[in-house]
Amino acid sequence: MTDEIYSAQFSAQFSALWPRGEKTVEIAPLAPRLDTLEGKTVAFMWDYLFRGDEIFPILEAELSAAYPNMNFIGYSTFGSTHGSNEGQIIADLPQTLADNKVDALISGMGC
Repeated sequence: MTDEIYSAQFSAQFSALWPRGEKTVEIAPLAPRLDTLEGKTVAFMWDYLFRGDEIFPILEAELSAAYPNMNFIGYSTFGSTHGSNEGQIIADLPQTLADNKVDALISGMGC
């Protein structure tokens, strides 16, 4: 089959929709990043669904090795971010972070 025949057989035009919807939220500037994690308090947040109980201890060990004066707040402080209480947990998040003097948050496994 030559290119001309192939082109002639498949020259129909089709309409297509872009798979992403229209933007409905303006992009906001990113929060300022920490210059270091040394001496900072980092919290873990999890949806209690996939391996956070395995992964967060590894992260804590590795980060502690790199930043010995780092402090950690465990995911149990917040509760599961998936389920019947998730709305309240998220609504309370700013206050919970402030109460625990959290500098950074690692939200994992689908939160």
